[in-house]
Order: sequence, then C-alpha cells, then structure tokens
Amino acid sequence: MTLDGQDDGISRWRRVADGIRASIMEAGVTDRLPPETDLAADYGVNRHTVRRAIAALAAEGIVRAERGRGTFVNPLEPRISYPIGTRARFSENMMRQSLEPSGRLVGSQKVSADMGMARLLGLALGAPLHRLDHMAVVDGVPLSRSTSHFSAERFPGIIAAYAQEGSITQALRRCGLADYRRRETRLTAERVSPGDADALSCAGDAIVLVTNAVDVDLEDRPVQAIRTRFLADRMELVFVNPEGA
Repeated sequence: MTLDGQDDGISRWRRVADGIRASIMEAGVTDRLPPETDLAADYGVNRHTVRRAIAALAAEGIVRAERGRGTFVNPLEPRISYPIGTRARFSENMMRQSLEPSGRLVGSQKVSADMGMARLLGLALGAPLHRLDHMAVVDGVPLSRSTSHFSAERFPGIIAAYAQEGSITQALRRCGLADYRRRETRLTAERVSPGDADALSCAGDAIVLVTNAVDVDLEDRPVQAIRTRFLADRMELVFVNPEGA
C-alpha cells in the first residue's frame, strides 16, 4: 500500500496512522510493529512521516515506543456496546453491563427551528426550541457528546430537568412524558472536532461515530432530534432489529 498521488487534503501521516490503526484493530497485530523503514516502504513515504504517524498513535494510547526495542502495541480495551433499537436508553443499557453512567449538561440555549429541524420535529419554521449540549460519561470516562433539540412549548422545563437528572429519559418523565421510542437513526463517521476532542480527552484526529436520530412518543409525535458523536475506539453501536422484523 503506497500513498503516492493521494494528497487530497488529508495529510500523509494521517493516512499512515489510519493504516497502522486498521492493521491493529482489524488484522490483529498485537505485538511489535514492523521497523520504521519497512513501514515507510509499505506506505511509500519517508521515515519522518512514519514517525509522526506513530507519535499520533502513541498519543491515543494505541502504541508505545521503547528505546532500542521498537514500537509495541498496547493491549486494547474492550469497546462498550450500545444497542440501537426502538428503545435507545443510554443509562439503562450501561447499567445492564454493570457500568456506572452519568450525564453532564455542557450548555443550553433557546433557538429558532430552521427548515431541517422544523421538519424533523414536525414544527413550524422558526418555532422556539430548547437546545441541550450534553456529554455521556461511564465509570468516569467520557464516551460521547450529544446535541438535542426539543420543542420549547411542549417541554418548557427540559433544561432544568436534565441538569438535575443527568438523563434524557428521566428529564422527560419530569416533564410529563412517561415513554418514547426511536423512530430512526442515521449513522456516519468523521474526524472529531477540536471542541469534542477537548471534552472527550481524545486525540485531535480520532474518529467518531455520528448518529442523527429522532425520538417520538407513543402517538408518533416527535419528541427530540438528537445528534451524538461516539468515540469509535471506546464504543461500538449494535443495531437491534425489532421483534418480528
């Protein structure tokens, strides 16, 4: 695998880092990486590019360099599984795995629904919304950041309720909604933003799994539109089919 002719806006060292990371995660490299000269030849780059890629992987905790011995792969921590189905309940899912979840309110504001958000929530253009920026933490480790939008007229107390409960489900119950379900979830992947990298304590070029979802009540009325960024090296998303599907 060479990177000749692949300068399309992504630095070569990042491509090398992605390739090495993939070989570790997918091909099962578990001991020592090949020498820098071999990696440079494999990827068609110079040794300086390889060293920068390895430094980035070391910053992520994936590898470690030992003077005089080479670069070694660190034991991989198992990813936390998060089932995505008609009932996407973060806290409940974590507790089933004997993990301790918590939610932190990062920020909130009142905004007006743009065309996209109005469509998702079934509201008029310009309708007042509550925007919540929040972070999910498990056993003290940050796993994801989310941005939720709710109708300010239907859920006027959602911000205060979430700040007190640290759970969207519990906050909605405080607002009078006993149950809801997931209508749809769309999944993409991208590099972490600088703000999310700081909050999630991860490398600046880490990959996040991004879900854009809509939750509805039992009468199929939209409840929230939520965009979540999960750290790919800490979590795996498991899509669960409804019974009978």
